[in-house]
Amino acid sequence: MQQRHTDIAIIGAGSAGLSAWHAAKKHTDDVVLVEAGEYGTTCARVGCMPSKLLIAAADAAHRARQADVFGVNVGAVEVDGSAVMARVKRERDRFVAGVLDSMKRIPASHRIRGHARFIQPHTLQVDDHTQLTANAIIIATGSRPSWPGMLEPAGDRLIVNDDVFERDTLPESVAVFGPGVIGLELGQALSRLGVRTRMFGVGGSIGPLQSEKVRQTADEVFNHEFYLDADADVKHIERQGEGVAITFIERDSGRELTETFDYVLAATGRQANIDRLDIESAELSLDEHGVPHFNRFTLQCVNADDSESHIFITGDANQAVPLLHEAVSEGKIAARNAANLDDVQVGRRNVPLSVIFTEPQIAIVGDNRPSLEARYGGCDCIAEGGVSFDDQGRATVMGENHGYMALFAEHGSGAFLGAELLGPRVEHMAHLLAWALEQKLTVSEMLAMPFYHPVLEEGLRTGLSDLNAALKQGPAITERCMECGPGD
Repeated sequence: MQQRHTDIAIIGAGSAGLSAWHAAKKHTDDVVLVEAGEYGTTCARVGCMPSKLLIAAADAAHRARQADVFGVNVGAVEVDGSAVMARVKRERDRFVAGVLDSMKRIPASHRIRGHARFIQPHTLQVDDHTQLTANAIIIATGSRPSWPGMLEPAGDRLIVNDDVFERDTLPESVAVFGPGVIGLELGQALSRLGVRTRMFGVGGSIGPLQSEKVRQTADEVFNHEFYLDADADVKHIERQGEGVAITFIERDSGRELTETFDYVLAATGRQANIDRLDIESAELSLDEHGVPHFNRFTLQCVNADDSESHIFITGDANQAVPLLHEAVSEGKIAARNAANLDDVQVGRRNVPLSVIFTEPQIAIVGDNRPSLEARYGGCDCIAEGGVSFDDQGRATVMGENHGYMALFAEHGSGAFLGAELLGPRVEHMAHLLAWALEQKLTVSEMLAMPFYHPVLEEGLRTGLSDLNAALKQGPAITERCMECGPGD
């Protein structure tokens, strides 16, 4: 058994872990990266990049089918599932290779292969070959798909997003459970590629949308392409023959139907890879899911006695904001603080920004309406404006005129607070809005910016104008809303 000591031990070589390693090296040469699985990030292997490759193929097929809208006849559209998946895997492997190349820049002496678990707060057991003691430890173990027990009867026909990208061809049919980010992206892509698709949800949620107007619009738009019941009544799931039989109540007719699908795709959430760390031996304060309590601005965990720990938690492992750009940022913050335990500092966190690459796209900037109301303690200080894309000029020209945008601002000051977007290519407008929120611009200052014609951003201008008209102005209102104030 090898005994080893290091300044900083990082568990996990994903996006957060790699970011932490490179940042930590700026402070100390004594950093060790521990990884049990294959090198290569979730994003490159089974997340962001392969899903966008599948979506790109699906969009190409959809564009071809919709070409007659513009008077262009391309004839019958045939999807070669084997060719689609060959490209997905080929390009996926190229992205993974890029990550593996970056791993080669980390000396072998700074890497340990194996599964790490805590045996003491400062000591990790790595498989049966190494005991690693560290002054500071960064948990960057990521997450994995999870699903409810009701899906277990699907047996070997129950798959997750990881499995989709290992296929050699497309299935004939799939039932998607969970209209969240993963479910919506993969479900729509598979449907556009000719896979018979039904999507089932619980509670009526669609993605991260909280605005009822935006959610209703999303429900209508997606149901034009594939069956989506965000509050489904599923009666029975049974493995039968070459597929899975699902009995459910059809949302429009109310009839009980039984349909058979090749696969059940579980897109019902992800769980932090904390349960395999023997985290109890780290003597940390844990939440009801077994995830350590931590400070989201320093990433420092809290000990069981409420003191500050030498352990930090980043990326998907902390379940706070499971997005790649956030994982990279958190890795840097955690590494800086792990190297300076006597001078732990708050790291810079950007405003919330997330994008779902469906069509129309979904984007969230800043806090949603319920979160804003909670921050203002129920005070009526939030103005809301909106705009539909149904008649927006450029969207109509493109044949993509569907969607809705909800925008929020503070009464009195006119400060822009956030937005929920559903519309064509809103990934770009979401960035503009995130930059405006980062700069703490008011709605009037945003309206003073240039808007070209004809562009989709003119729809944003219309929405901002509607928001501006809804704002209550005046010193008394400003003073009141400043007193209510948004909290942290």
